[in-house]
Amino acid sequence: MLDIIYKRKSIRQFSPRTVTDEIIEKIIRAGMQAPSSGNSQPWEFVVIRNRNTLRKITEFHSYSQCLKMVNAAVVVCANLSREIFKGFWVQDCSACVQNMLLAVESIKGEDDLELGSVWLGIYPVAERVDGLRELLSLPEDVVPFAVLPVGYKGEKKNSTDNFKPERIHLEKW
Repeated sequence: MLDIIYKRKSIRQFSPRTVTDEIIEKIIRAGMQAPSSGNSQPWEFVVIRNRNTLRKITEFHSYSQCLKMVNAAVVVCANLSREIFKGFWVQDCSACVQNMLLAVESIKGEDDLELGSVWLGIYPVAERVDGLRELLSLPEDVVPFAVLPVGYKGEKKNSTDNFKPERIHLEKW
């Protein structure tokens, strides 16, 4: 598991190969295994394969141009009606997204090719939240949190060691 954590990188270049529904389900299953406050599991998912819909997201999310290269993306949403402890859905969905990103890194696709993804933040940017809510016809109590494009890596990134011991404080600052 540590190898997967250390190896994971944000991928923004993808090959045109199709990611199967089976792979998308594995990734979502991993997300659903995340811890959540009060075991509320507030997440909901919208799988997008329609290329026109993926393109429309790039019109209101300037950092999402990579959606034009993939044939699948997963939108992670929070269903506020499931909220047990107010406001903790952000942490819950963050844990869910991280599980999904690690799953993407661990799954080998067709011909043992590597999959990639990147966390495209939606919440709390109002323009992005409103844009996705309208585009996907989300109910009022469902908040789009993040979009994860999923595809076969079209770029190679080397692992880096982000460990900084000077940021560790013992007992007090």
